[in-house]
Amino acid sequence: MAKRNAISVSVHVLVLSLLAASVAIAGRERTETLLKSFGNPSILGPSFNQIHDTSKYGILQLNNGLARTPQMGWSSWNFFACNINETVIRETADALVSTGLADLGYVYINIDDCWSSLTRNSKGQLEPDPKAFPSGIKAVADYVHAKGLKLGIYSDAGAFTCQVRPGSIFHENEDAELFASWGLDYLKYPPMRNALNATGRTIFYSICNWGVDDPALWAGKVGNSWRTTEDINDTWASMTTIADLNNKWAAYAGPGGWNDPDMLEVGNGGMTCQEYRGHFSIWALMKAPLIIGCDVRSISAETIEILSNKEVILVNQDRLGVQGRRVDASGPEGCSQVWSGPLSGDRLAVALWNRCSKTTTITAHWKALGLQPRTSVSVRDLWQHKDIAAGVVSSYSARVESHDSHLYIFSLHTSAVKKI
Repeated sequence: MAKRNAISVSVHVLVLSLLAASVAIAGRERTETLLKSFGNPSILGPSFNQIHDTSKYGILQLNNGLARTPQMGWSSWNFFACNINETVIRETADALVSTGLADLGYVYINIDDCWSSLTRNSKGQLEPDPKAFPSGIKAVADYVHAKGLKLGIYSDAGAFTCQVRPGSIFHENEDAELFASWGLDYLKYPPMRNALNATGRTIFYSICNWGVDDPALWAGKVGNSWRTTEDINDTWASMTTIADLNNKWAAYAGPGGWNDPDMLEVGNGGMTCQEYRGHFSIWALMKAPLIIGCDVRSISAETIEILSNKEVILVNQDRLGVQGRRVDASGPEGCSQVWSGPLSGDRLAVALWNRCSKTTTITAHWKALGLQPRTSVSVRDLWQHKDIAAGVVSSYSARVESHDSHLYIFSLHTSAVKKI
């Protein structure tokens, strides 16, 4: 979404209709680390918990039962900006279903800015642009729901949105009731927690303020996910910079509250297939919300192959919920990188990411992963979809082309260690 002024903060809210009563919003104390039950101590190095630190998780997160895994879906802004209408939204719903993306978990369709008229109506209510949404938002929501999907919408905590449509400041209560009456499932807006709770629905909050004031430190009091960075652009430089910025806050993420480095640019044409594959791999490993930003109505086979990689999606949706992070970097300006994150079932997701200008060999050393050097692992390649090694100890290396990445599952052999 385009930058707002400094005082404007936006929040996504997912309104779930499964529960009739609102769940009380209350902070909860962390009772144990996410890694308490991970692995046999004999195979873990003394630095494992420090490398994969989760000590900040659970101190601030909401106790509302939502966001057990990162949200998945689609948003209109990255590709369409203000060129949206109800036909686009309906056809996008059709495409998510027909491509099989919906079955993989991409179920939220979020309408960003420019959906509303330029002014409120005579009753002071928001209303959709009659040219873009002649049937009204409720009719669009009904269509989306009939497909088994959920619909979201955007407003702003100011007098105007970024694109100078009416904002919701001082109208939180009436706008919340209006959005609920339309049957919306996801709202992008800031301070509307109490108003939305009053509608009698359980709500999901995703806060967006481009990382200003370090939201990972405080956003868990009011949200289930929070933007940690500026807006992403469809370039290699933007994507890699945002990955690095989001990496800083890994210790704060977990079930109930996620760091959000912005939407996916996969398929928008500004990067190569290899770069997009790395983009998707790292977002999945970081437990980022997987929100598609391309036009899925005309999606290419290459893009579908990336976005529908079930093995990579399962890394993102893993129940352990530990955000992966960069654990090693070497070469010029640290361009040969190893990223890793623990998974359930005594496994590690490991990415070898070549951000250098030439093909290079990247090595994941067990010490960098927090493993004992004698720990034996089996290696599965998630892009080749096959097991490629067994009984590996001490380190694992691969040749990785420039701006490409490899993503693996390392399954730890917890009952024995090998001699080296």
